Amino acid sequence: MGGTRTRRGRLGALGHGDPDVWRVYWGAVACACQGSKPGRRAWVLLFVFVVSVLMQPQPLRQVLPPPQAVLTENPKVGVHTRLTDEVEAWKIQASLAMVREMGAPWIVEYFPWAYIEPERGRFTWDHSDTVISDAENQGLTVIARLGMVPDWARPDPREMETTFTYLAPERYADFAAFVGAFVARYRDSVAHIIVWNEPNLSFEWGYRPVDPAAYVALLRAVTPAAHAANPDVVVLGGALAPTLEPPGSAAGLNDLVYLEEMYKNGASAHFDALAAHAYGLAFAPETAPAEDVINFRRVELLRGIMDAYGDSQKEIYVTEAGWNDHPRWAWAVLPGARVRYTLDAYTWAVDHWPWCPVVAMWMFRTPQPLYNYQDYYAFVTPDFQERPIYTGVQAYTGNTD
Repeated sequence: MGGTRTRRGRLGALGHGDPDVWRVYWGAVACACQGSKPGRRAWVLLFVFVVSVLMQPQPLRQVLPPPQAVLTENPKVGVHTRLTDEVEAWKIQASLAMVREMGAPWIVEYFPWAYIEPERGRFTWDHSDTVISDAENQGLTVIARLGMVPDWARPDPREMETTFTYLAPERYADFAAFVGAFVARYRDSVAHIIVWNEPNLSFEWGYRPVDPAAYVALLRAVTPAAHAANPDVVVLGGALAPTLEPPGSAAGLNDLVYLEEMYKNGASAHFDALAAHAYGLAFAPETAPAEDVINFRRVELLRGIMDAYGDSQKEIYVTEAGWNDHPRWAWAVLPGARVRYTLDAYTWAVDHWPWCPVVAMWMFRTPQPLYNYQDYYAFVTPDFQERPIYTGVQAYTGNTD
């Protein structure tokens, strides 16, 4: 699972271009050239230079294994990998290999605009290249969640304090340009993108009152740019958070109300499929949906709204879902119940949701412990210890002996 250390000979680090090492080297050369014979100081500097070269850490080169394929008995099994802040390449590779070994053919991964375009027009693709190439090598289908506003695209903080989720309408074109660049770069590797995350929550909408019409305007700007870069890319709108917040709430807006308002503002023409979140809380996955309850099958109520507005041909991708097994959180369940509910939810989607191609559970792993209830959504620990949910899904998909 780890990287392969490259060796380039005893003085191979000369190719590094480290300015401190070269400063020592040229100092030694200058001293050596001052007289007909190198002085003691020159020899000392040359010795320090050689030691510095030999002591330099050598770079790690990730070596991809032969291309893999996911073996699974349920093609709708997915997981949200959350590799956004994983900086070690071997850990990215190890995480994705474990996803494949668990039997999940789908992943959702977050690719922040702020990370990739920190300055307008200057892109840093290294991290996303690593994640996507490793995922492709493991045979995984990537759903790319796009969002997070870079500093340069936010209002001047001297005039207005904003968060990284604040995207003003005059910056929609900038975000659309980023989405177009992302889709073009990964045209052959990524066929699904999510435009924003949970726009029906104030926190995700820049701590402003949520605005379905403004979100539809964002879709109207982004979708043509995505389709221009790849006509076949599936633009997922929504990624709606399940919530019961009433109109006028400072926290957000009921996802059912929000989706209906999207349709009233002409959303249908501007997205290819709906992304939705389907957390079970303390309810079993087969619990019937109701407008005043948040549970796994609440997604069926969203489906009803789509049907009512003539969008029956569109699919719903469940891009976040799951149960939590924290020992003291009020909405958590016991670890055994979590495993059972998760497997039953995957099966429910196969048996009852022909319009749903994937259920991606939150979340596979975090780079570091979060020291709160979110740690108990994870399938494996930061140091790659398998939790019961991992081994349960692995057995369910037919990937254990």
